[in-house]
Amino acid sequence: MATLLGPDIPVRPAAAPVRAVPPATPAAAATHRPSEGSVHSWDLSTGVDGPGTRFVTFLSGCPLTCLYCHNPDTWRMRNGKRTSADDVIAEAAKYVRFISASGGGATVSGGEPLLQPVFTGELLHRMKHELGLHTALDTSGFLGVRATDALLRDTDLVLLDIKSWDPETYRKVTGRPLQPTLDFARRLADLGQDVHVRFVLVPGLTDDPANVEGVAAFAGGLGNVSRVDVLPFHKLGEAKWQALEMPFTLHDTPSPDPGQVAAVREVFRSHGLNAV
Repeated sequence: MATLLGPDIPVRPAAAPVRAVPPATPAAAATHRPSEGSVHSWDLSTGVDGPGTRFVTFLSGCPLTCLYCHNPDTWRMRNGKRTSADDVIAEAAKYVRFISASGGGATVSGGEPLLQPVFTGELLHRMKHELGLHTALDTSGFLGVRATDALLRDTDLVLLDIKSWDPETYRKVTGRPLQPTLDFARRLADLGQDVHVRFVLVPGLTDDPANVEGVAAFAGGLGNVSRVDVLPFHKLGEAKWQALEMPFTLHDTPSPDPGQVAAVREVFRSHGLNAV
C-alpha cells in the first residue's frame, strides 16, 4: 500500500529495474524457457551420419519399433538424460576445428529427433549459426509434420529412412503406417531440401524385387535425392535386445551377401540415383 507524503501526495514503491533480455533462438522463443531434451548420448562419427566427420547427438525416444533396430535402448525418452542445449553446444564446440577441417558437420539423430522437435530445432539452429557447422537431421519421417519450416531452414541435409514401399511390410518392420514418411518426403522435395535416402536390405523382409523397385522409383521421382545408402542388415544390436529382455525376431535372418547388395544398388541407379 502506498504511503502519503503530506495530506494527499502518494509515495509509491520504486519500479523494479528493467533487465535486458538476450535475443531468443526459435526454440527458446517458442517455449519461453531454456531448451532441454532427453539425450541418449553424443559421439564423433565418420561416413555414416552425413558427409565428413560429424558430431552426432543421439536423442532418446522413438515412435517406431523396427525389428532390426540396433539401438532399442533409445526407444523411451525416460531412459535418456535430461540435458540442456547449452551443454550439447558446449561439447560440440570442442571439436569444431577438427570437424570443419574434414568437411563434416553436426547431425541430430536418435531415436527419432522429431519426437522432440523444439529441442531438435534449437540444436540445429545453434550448430549452424553459432558453430558454423553443416547440419543434418536423421529421421524416419514418420513425425515429419512436427518439423517446422524454420527447423528445416536450419537443416542442410535430411537423412531419410524409407524402410519399405509396401505398406504391409513397412508396418511389419516398424509397427507404424508408411504414408507419413512418403508425405514428408514429398514436402522435402517441394522445399528443394537436400536428401539422402537410407534403405536397409533385409533378406526375406525388404528384399522383394517389387518392394525395392517401389522405393527406387519413388526416390528417383522426387528430384532432390542426392544419394541413396543401401545398408545391408546386420545383427550388431542383438546384444542390446537381449540385455533389455526383448525378443530379437530376426535372430535367424542372414545378412545379405555382397551380390545381393550390389543388385539392389543397381535398381536405384537405374532410376538415376547415386546409390552406394
